[in-house]
Amino acid sequence: MELTILMPCLNEAETLEICIKKAQDSIKKNNIIGEVLIADNGSTDGSIEIAERLGARVEHVKLKGYGNALRGGIEAAYGKYIIMADSDDSYDFSNLLPYVEKLREGFDLVMGNRFKGGIKDGAMPFLHRYLGNPVLSFIGRLFFDIKIGDFHCGLRGFTKEAALKMDLQTTGMEFASEMVVKASLHKMKITEVPTTLSPDGRSRPPHLRTWNDGWRHLRFLLLYSPSWLFLYPGLILLIVGIVVSSLLIYNPIQIGTVTFDIHSLLYSSSAVIIGIEFVFFYYLSHKYAYISKLYPTNYKESRFVKWFNLEKGLIIGGILISLGVMTALYSVIIWDKNQFGTLNPQDVFRIVIPASSSIIIGFQVLVFSFFYSVLDLKK
Repeated sequence: MELTILMPCLNEAETLEICIKKAQDSIKKNNIIGEVLIADNGSTDGSIEIAERLGARVEHVKLKGYGNALRGGIEAAYGKYIIMADSDDSYDFSNLLPYVEKLREGFDLVMGNRFKGGIKDGAMPFLHRYLGNPVLSFIGRLFFDIKIGDFHCGLRGFTKEAALKMDLQTTGMEFASEMVVKASLHKMKITEVPTTLSPDGRSRPPHLRTWNDGWRHLRFLLLYSPSWLFLYPGLILLIVGIVVSSLLIYNPIQIGTVTFDIHSLLYSSSAVIIGIEFVFFYYLSHKYAYISKLYPTNYKESRFVKWFNLEKGLIIGGILISLGVMTALYSVIIWDKNQFGTLNPQDVFRIVIPASSSIIIGFQVLVFSFFYSVLDLKK
């Protein structure tokens, strides 16, 4: 069998029949050997009976959720190619040939683009059309370098082999983002075709929850991109903190009528500490993703990962702590020369702040080294 047209279903009796008929007509019109598969997620409104009466195959998926329903349908599909779309009559099941042709050409994932194909009046809420979809699609393109314009189009085609290779895991609406991201991580061939979006044919509200599902999409994109979540913010804090601290450690800096002194040095040193923490979390999350096989098998660890080990971390942490302690002792010597009396804060804090920062960072390195090595125990 060449094609499975997959529809997730949860009480879609109002629109399911028209969707199935359009899909069957499309298969017949284009002389495709195919099937219509309904991944039912617990319907109680007669949807199952409608599907069976029309000759569609029904796969009962017990685990609730959009992602669960689709994953169950993908596993049960007989077709070499799968085209999925919602069963609310918002997508054009009568025009599926462009997807099939792209799949035949060798593409692993064929995305629909509603912004190129056309969005009819009332088909997409204002927030989704002008904020949610454009912003999340932009973030997806930025984080994962994927050249598609509509990350969340519900009408898309893919090979069953590719879908199984992706090892999709999410249970809700973020399933749509996961499929695109993992296709990119696996270096699969991705393209898109224009498609139209019509108003939802149901009289009841859709299953999609704007803010909750939007956050789930954003959360997934962030968690699957530790570079943007941890590394880049950490490096910015680290570089800015080091530069500012280096300038303030000897003398205050005056720009116009504003003077930057030890208070600014304290904040810049804090930025260094926080930045290093972000970088450490980047490498910890990468290591966890690697050993948990969240990344594809062709993922290669960085040079730092190959170079770093517990012993090197302990040496670096020990050196930083020793430098901090020695600098702190120097401040005590200065205090002793003043008979442990009151010191000039502008002078002594230029010693105490770097000393305490070095000690804190040293202990951070020690803790990071041990935890990183714990994650590495399995290997």
